[in-house]
Amino acid sequence: MVETKVKQRTLNNQIVKYAVATEKAIRMMEYENKLQFVVDRKARKNEVKQALETLFGIKAKRINTYVDRAGEKRAIVTLSKDTIALDIGTQLGIM
Repeated sequence: MVETKVKQRTLNNQIVKYAVATEKAIRMMEYENKLQFVVDRKARKNEVKQALETLFGIKAKRINTYVDRAGEKRAIVTLSKDTIALDIGTQLGIM
């Protein structure tokens, strides 16, 4: 049972690579309660949602994904009203 938890954590760390800290991402955090992450290119929306909920303990309301010009897959996560994006951004060191 311990091995599956360790495998799941490494899997979550492989799915979510890092948080994006551009001006647009910070504006989305402040006004729209959204966070933006770079994720694994093969990850599906439900896998990204599960990984974020496990890693950061957030409640994701909606997830939109796209591939940017550099070829990185990004996930824009709309958080529920219970979770404040600025608090999570502060914990991640973005703000």
